[in-house]
Amino acid sequence: MNDILRFLQQRNSAPKLQEPAPSEQVMTEIFSAALRAPDHAWLRPWRFITIAGERRQAFGELLESTLSLRTPDADEAARSKARTAPLRAPLLVVVIASVSSHPKVPPQEQRFSAACAAHAILLAVEACGFAGIWRTGAPATDRNVMDALGLAETEEIVGFVYIGTRTGPAKAVPRLDAADYVTAW
Repeated sequence: MNDILRFLQQRNSAPKLQEPAPSEQVMTEIFSAALRAPDHAWLRPWRFITIAGERRQAFGELLESTLSLRTPDADEAARSKARTAPLRAPLLVVVIASVSSHPKVPPQEQRFSAACAAHAILLAVEACGFAGIWRTGAPATDRNVMDALGLAETEEIVGFVYIGTRTGPAKAVPRLDAADYVTAW
């Protein structure tokens, strides 16, 4: 088996991340990999917003305030979790699907393309010696969050990719047998 295939088979998410995050130069390379996601008709149905440094605290305040709008009776523990969520990693990338009307490329395919870009970010992050995890949750579908981030009405959040340096060893992930998931027709 070649090294690239072995790498792909061993990638896993890292829920605990710390400094450092990739440099801006490395992130440019990572985003260049994401831009190779499948893209029928070259619509480029994705874009990315980075949140780092003190902006993570501001984003946490946004997550807390939008939680309060969605769930007015949220307790302090839930509000604190929302407020501190962006601090779990030194860098967040908001992956956005920019959906447009097209006669041959349905909106679902454009969303899948953006999801492929998110996965490419995770793979490229790991290839560069860092780690990440893809999260969604209620903020990903909250129009107030989208508006605060400047998304157009035709844009949606695919996920929040948390990026940094893995804390501790990679978690053990069971090896799955491909035969359990593949059938011939």
